Amino acid sequence: MTLSSIASVLETGFDSTDIEITGMNALKDATSTEVSFVANSKYIKDIQSTKAAAVIVSASLVEYVPQGCVPLIVENSYWSMAILSKYFAPVIENDELPKAEIGEGTKVSAKAEIANGAKIGKNCTILAHVYIGAEAVVGDNTVIYPNVTIYRDCIVGSDCIIHSNSAIGADGFGFATNNRGEHKKIYQNGNVVIEDDVEIGSNVSVDRAVFGSTLIKKGVRIDNLVQIGHNCEIGEYSVFVAQSGSAGSTKLGRNVVVGGQSAFAGHLEIAPFSTFAARSGVTKNITESGLTFAGFPLMDHKLWLKLQVKIARLLK
Repeated sequence: MTLSSIASVLETGFDSTDIEITGMNALKDATSTEVSFVANSKYIKDIQSTKAAAVIVSASLVEYVPQGCVPLIVENSYWSMAILSKYFAPVIENDELPKAEIGEGTKVSAKAEIANGAKIGKNCTILAHVYIGAEAVVGDNTVIYPNVTIYRDCIVGSDCIIHSNSAIGADGFGFATNNRGEHKKIYQNGNVVIEDDVEIGSNVSVDRAVFGSTLIKKGVRIDNLVQIGHNCEIGEYSVFVAQSGSAGSTKLGRNVVVGGQSAFAGHLEIAPFSTFAARSGVTKNITESGLTFAGFPLMDHKLWLKLQVKIARLLK
C-alpha cells in the first residue's frame, strides 16, 4: 500500500511524500518501508528511536515522532492499528505458489494435505489429516501425528515431534476495543518458529505473533493441553507441564520448568533455570536465576510450604 492510501483508510491527514509501504511492525523492528504504532506513553523511547516510515500515534505523543518519520495522527492508535492490520494479512492459501516440496525419504499420508509453497525436509513422517499451510517449513526427521495443523508461514525444525490435535500458528488472542465497547480484530501477521529437537504434546496451541515470531527454542518439551500466547519466547530446554500456559509477549529463559496449571501474565521476563510448582500464578518479572516458586500470589516455594502448615494448624 502507499502511505497516502493508508492515511485514507485511517481517515487521517497526509501531506508528506508518498512512498510504498511493505508491511507493519513493532517500533523497535520497523524498517524504512514499514508502518508502526504506539498506544502507550511508556514506549516514548522506542518512538524516538524507531526507523519506521510512519507511526500511527495519538496527538498527545506526536511530539516524540522523530524527524523523517511520518506521524499518522488518530484518536485511538490501537484501534487504527487493528483496522490497518487486515490490509497486510497474507492470503490463507495461494494457488500461484509452486507445489509443495517433499524431501527424500519422507512419508506423507494420502489423507494429509500440504498446501502450495510448503517445504518438508527429509525422512519425515506426516500422518493422516495433518494440514501444513502455504510456505510453512518442516525440517528433517520430524514426526507429525494425526490432525495436527501447521498454519501458513510457520517453521518447524528438525528432529521434532508434534502430537495429535495440536495447532501451530493459530491467531493470537488480539483485539482492540473502542470507547463504545466494540472489538476490532488485530490480524496476526507474524508466524511461529519451532527450533530443533522440540516435542509438543496433544491439544497444544502455539499462537502466531502479531509481528515477528513466537519462538520455541531448541530442546523444549511441552506436555498436553498447553497454551503459548502470541510473541512469546520459550528458552532452550524449558519444560511446560499439562494445562499450563503463558499470555502474550512473555519471555522465558533457558531451562525454565513450569508445573501443571501454572500461568504467566503477559510481557514478563523470566530468568533462566527458574522452577514453578503446580498452579503458580506469575504476574511479575523473575530476575534471579535458579529459584523455585509456588502459589498465587507467587512466593518462594519454601515459604509457601510453611504457610500451608500454618493455615492447616489454624483450621484444627
